[in-house]
Amino acid sequence: MTTIGNHVEDKSAKRVGELTEVFQRGLDENLGVGASLGIRLESAGNGVTRYYLDPNPATINAMFTVHGGVIATLMDTAMGSAVFTKLGDGVAYTTLELKVNFIRSVTLDGSRLTCDATAVHVGRRTATAEGRVTDAAGKLIAHGSTTILVLGGDQ
Repeated sequence: MTTIGNHVEDKSAKRVGELTEVFQRGLDENLGVGASLGIRLESAGNGVTRYYLDPNPATINAMFTVHGGVIATLMDTAMGSAVFTKLGDGVAYTTLELKVNFIRSVTLDGSRLTCDATAVHVGRRTATAEGRVTDAAGKLIAHGSTTILVLGGDQ
């Protein structure tokens, strides 16, 4: 592999470490979506993440199904994190646009929801990513995309 390739892998590994540390800090300090909704980071790599959620009473709506906003939050977290793993030091991000297609509802039947996200494009000012949420049986629950505003630093 070339020196440039190693640099990309080193940068990604550093960002994955930062992501893991920040997410764990939120859990330890009872902050953020991990603490409030039960969203957890399962894995992260260069431009990819996997988060999961075990639906619980705090995640349901008036129809006793998992609220669409909770599923969207799971996707937003995973897709933003996938982009984060590809950003340079001192670079942050925020969601500009979020598009979610809901395929089926989710009840409180103990089925874990998993979101796999992939960064599609990471530029100097904007980035895009895609995500898919599936249940424990592998059925598609939702899919979507995001546009991210890249904040600060030089890519």
